[in-house]
Amino acid sequence: MPGTVLLLAASPVGKGCLVDAASVLPVLAAVSPAVLSGTDTANVVELADPLEPQAVLTRLRAAAASPGPLTVFLTGQLQLDRRQRLPHLALARTTPATVRYTAFPWHWITEELRLRPAGTTTLLVDLHADAETWDHLAARPLTAGPSTALYGRIAPPPPRRSVAAPAYMRAAATVLRSGHRPPLAELHQQALTRATGEEARPGPPDIVLTPQAVARPWHGAYGAAEAVPVAAVPPPLPAVPPTAPPTGGFRPAGRPAAAFAPADAHTGSPAGPDPHETITAAVQAGRHGEAEALAGRREQEALRTYGPASEQVLHWMEVRADLAMFAADPERSCRTWLAVADARLGAGEAPDSPAVESAVDRAHHQWGLVGDAVPARELGSALAELRGRVPGRRQGALDHVRQHLRQLQTQA
Repeated sequence: MPGTVLLLAASPVGKGCLVDAASVLPVLAAVSPAVLSGTDTANVVELADPLEPQAVLTRLRAAAASPGPLTVFLTGQLQLDRRQRLPHLALARTTPATVRYTAFPWHWITEELRLRPAGTTTLLVDLHADAETWDHLAARPLTAGPSTALYGRIAPPPPRRSVAAPAYMRAAATVLRSGHRPPLAELHQQALTRATGEEARPGPPDIVLTPQAVARPWHGAYGAAEAVPVAAVPPPLPAVPPTAPPTGGFRPAGRPAAAFAPADAHTGSPAGPDPHETITAAVQAGRHGEAEALAGRREQEALRTYGPASEQVLHWMEVRADLAMFAADPERSCRTWLAVADARLGAGEAPDSPAVESAVDRAHHQWGLVGDAVPARELGSALAELRGRVPGRRQGALDHVRQHLRQLQTQA
């Protein structure tokens, strides 16, 4: 099966730049696509110094939807947003004050790649961090989700008034230019050794990233990317893109994998079959009613065991919302995402928390696909009220809802 390779290099323009990320792209581009991917053939997509987070999301989402092995070579710098203190990949227009709006959230990478089957995704990174982000990552290690093999390094900030070179990624590209792709652990070690010898700089050592030993992913492995062609999926609303692609798999919105141990989401015997895998098989076979019924039963079990608004209940609500999307029922999907957002807010979660924003964004996206004007007006009114409390990251989201709602009212 052909592989897919995404070459992504990003760094700010001007004095905020810590690393000359794009300088490594010509070296990587000189490597055979098959060697980059480790497959017989591969498609290579290159993204150099992107300006907008949405451009990165679009390319990453398309790559994540590919059915074959995926390898992402990511070079750039990390910065924290000032409100939520979450790491972001800085883009061309990013400044310390605009990280939240102009940079690409790292957890979006985790969310997009977590939709893929385990063992098919590799992320190689060469990242630099400013002093604040470096201290943050020392206590909160960067991860890429349980189904992605993450290799690379995070380097501390270079000396003032200097721009670092992506030595690790350049070394990896040099190894691959030989025409042979060693096992990933060996490639990583060779690149790390070469980069360390090449840089020979004072200061703290790099943060080295290697895959962690993890249990089988709790979310199952949806193969729906193969069942739902990209061309058949309506484009997202321009004002508020969804935070997970309608082109593959389900992943409950906004929560890292660690928030749901397999036993939590299972709500059954630890030795029994994973219900997510059973749901996966039903969706792939087109048995959407069966998948919905199974998720509904699990939600009721979680409700009896853990109580309303528990993470276990919310997990299964989010699964049902995604299942409705795969069943081409945007009305039901929107209604369920709205209920998830209300439940999270009612439980005291902040309006700008990733889980709440993700639920509202997904509700917004699905609402735009509702074809019947009557339920669209009803859902639009609820969404407008919710958007007043949860504006999200994209400017103009509430205005978009109100404008579309006015158009629907004229059809009454």
